[in-house]
Amino acid sequence: MALELTDANFQTEVLESDKLTVIDFWAEWCGPCRAIGPVIEELSKEYDGTVKIGKVNVDNNPQVSMNYGITSIPAILFVKNGEVVDKLVGAQPKANFVKKIEAHK
Repeated sequence: MALELTDANFQTEVLESDKLTVIDFWAEWCGPCRAIGPVIEELSKEYDGTVKIGKVNVDNNPQVSMNYGITSIPAILFVKNGEVVDKLVGAQPKANFVKKIEAHK
């Protein structure tokens, strides 16, 4: 299951991690966010142990969202060694996520 990332645990779970972390910025009311939810869950199972996959609810965690300039959701950031190495915005097919993960892991 995708990790729940929050303003409180983002530093330790993402920025201090040595693994690639894929972060889905989403909200309950966002249709495209709900559409990619199952894809995010699939990826979290497939890459369990090698890549961290997490979700940030933008309504509940405004600080992290603001820090990364998230203005459109879903926004998916790929973070490695504390730096954003790639980004996807909007609902995407699973293949796009896999391509980015494989390029950076």
